[in-house]
Amino acid sequence: MYFPYLRGKQFELIALRELCALFPQDLSKISPIIEPVKASSTLNSTLAELANRNANFNLIINPRVGDLEGQYEKIIQIITSSIPADYSNYQLAVIVDSKTEGSIAALIEFLNALDLNYKGISLIHKTELNSQNIELLNNQLNIVYNVIYFSKTSRRYYREFEANTLVSLDDYFEEQSRNADYLNQESDFSKEYRFYILDGFVGFSDFLTIGDNYSESGFLPRAVAIHLSYLENDQIKIKHFVSDSNEDVSDIGGKFSEAINKLVIWCNEKNLNTAAIIEFRDLQERGHFPGLGTLKKLSIMNHIELIINNI
Repeated sequence: MYFPYLRGKQFELIALRELCALFPQDLSKISPIIEPVKASSTLNSTLAELANRNANFNLIINPRVGDLEGQYEKIIQIITSSIPADYSNYQLAVIVDSKTEGSIAALIEFLNALDLNYKGISLIHKTELNSQNIELLNNQLNIVYNVIYFSKTSRRYYREFEANTLVSLDDYFEEQSRNADYLNQESDFSKEYRFYILDGFVGFSDFLTIGDNYSESGFLPRAVAIHLSYLENDQIKIKHFVSDSNEDVSDIGGKFSEAINKLVIWCNEKNLNTAAIIEFRDLQERGHFPGLGTLKKLSIMNHIELIINNI
């Protein structure tokens, strides 16, 4: 099963919501991890749509970025107002890091006091717990998934947990400091979709074509970059399509046109067709610039569809 890790920003959530409608028969293959960063109508409608489609998901109750950091009660309020009381096909997710480590008992008490009808708990391990805390969590909570962030833990840490709960997580996106630095580049992403079962995991997770780095900034870029996942020789790779007129921040629509023209020509040569690529072609044919957020949405949708089609 695939566990795409998304921050709850507007276009990440819209991508999930639209995928529910596009691939209702494939929702059993994914279980999104959502780290909510802002209370919004988009977050509410996305959670409601996931529940409406009987899609399993993981909602983080202790986000480490955004406006909802430390806002436990507000997140619970979002859950109760968005998800029907009788819906249980989801996990509350908890980030395990240095902040969590010293408050395990309080965390358990908080979770056990909740009057919510959920499936169980997903722990997102961004640091290593000691054996005593692991035992305490296992005894006091119904742990459905242990999501192990491999870049943050030792190679053997995952062996502390039951195999039927294990999900691997890592950041495979090779981020550049500027969009222009992606010009004429492509990069390897991962082969986890092929090997996670052989490696003893029930699922795998990544940060898609966004990466783990979180930013609130909304400044205009000098270059427009579109990141497109594709499969080549069993390797998921990322092709980067970047505008050429990158001297200043003027004419973002023109920069988009330069980038999307490159994307459409390349996809036609490769005969690639996902729902997102079809929409990219339509935008290019109409000469319509939908805004930078839509580019991120389509990149996310393409990545998830690629994995859905190959697991």
